Amino acid sequence: MKVGDSFISNQMVTHSTTANHLGSGDLAVFATPSMIALMENASMMAVKQSLPKGQTTVGSAISIKHTRPTPLNATVSAKAVLKSIEGKKLTFAVNAWDSNGDIGIGEHVRYIVDIKTFMASLT
Repeated sequence: MKVGDSFISNQMVTHSTTANHLGSGDLAVFATPSMIALMENASMMAVKQSLPKGQTTVGSAISIKHTRPTPLNATVSAKAVLKSIEGKKLTFAVNAWDSNGDIGIGEHVRYIVDIKTFMASLT
């Protein structure tokens, strides 16, 4: 894995990804939590192939601005670019857009974890 690694995730806006369905708002537009999940997915996928077997990444922090609404049936894309690696801490620049332009921008932090150890901590 190296700084600059990136990935783009895509998602169609459906009823289940709207603000009124998720309870984060009362309008049938792409929800901020859905945009965040898409940004997290792009971040996870940007480094997934570089990790040793038995390791993954987990989200820890996100700071974003959701700048414009996206209607039902539109496609949203989110790109994550790995900005820095500090031990197990990975910081990504993230942005999202639809066919009309940018809809969100921010930063996301993920940590590399051992899957067995992480899941064992749940008990």
